[in-house]
Amino acid sequence: MLHAIIETGGKQYRVAEGDVVFIEKLPVEAGDSVTFDRVLAVVDTEKGSSFGTPFVEGAKVTANVVKNGKSKKVMVFKYKAKKNYRRRQGHRQPYTQVQIDAITVG
Repeated sequence: MLHAIIETGGKQYRVAEGDVVFIEKLPVEAGDSVTFDRVLAVVDTEKGSSFGTPFVEGAKVTANVVKNGKSKKVMVFKYKAKKNYRRRQGHRQPYTQVQIDAITVG
């Protein structure tokens, strides 16, 4: 089985062909195709592994954008005891949902 570790949005994701992954928001629309060329490692159980320094030369991961959206609301609550200081704020992190189409090793 073929796996890859890609870097996007300051985070690293382990992906395989057919996976659906929620990543940090990208400036693309639903239905578009995205190519990730920042591939840190490609792991193949039959042929062996290749690790980049820092990226694997010629390796690409292509994906199809399923949708853009926002995750569930996270409440941020700050207070100071005995001082009557309370602040409540909500936050919804935007994401892009992609489906991995192909992993190509150059």
